[in-house]
Amino acid sequence: MGKLIAYFSRKDENYVNGMLKNLDVGNTEVAAGMIRKLTGAALFKIEPRQPYSKSYNECIAQAQADQERDARPELKSYPESLNDFQTIYLCYPNYWGTMPMAVFTFLEHFDMTGKIIKPLCTHEGSGLGNSISDIRRLCPGAKVEDGLALRGGCVYKSEEKIKEWV
Repeated sequence: MGKLIAYFSRKDENYVNGMLKNLDVGNTEVAAGMIRKLTGAALFKIEPRQPYSKSYNECIAQAQADQERDARPELKSYPESLNDFQTIYLCYPNYWGTMPMAVFTFLEHFDMTGKIIKPLCTHEGSGLGNSISDIRRLCPGAKVEDGLALRGGCVYKSEEKIKEWV
């Protein structure tokens, strides 16, 4: 059975190492690329149909409002099926103590029974937050392995950590 890297990432203005920076590629996408290089797994980008603002402060306000409403934002697309994948590397940034709500939408769209989910979270100090317990709640039939939390500002230096975790 194959492996899939399903990831949510946001470029543009981000909080990195204590300051706002414009990113051409989001930190989580960088980590997903490293996993792909190490595993050869297929890639799928989780993208909400209505993207978050390019402004960091507006984005976090939108993300918090989504979380408060327990929203399930519509996605641009989904993989046709996950039947060919045994292992799902689920990569996301920490938004308000858990995953972005678009990742909730993705997880609820599929029956993850029998799948192995390996969570990777990028953050700037808040670690995995409640994301592991949220994944377990959303995917009760899956085996959710220990997650890896990477500081977004250090993601380019994280290949060795990712290699050990993979």
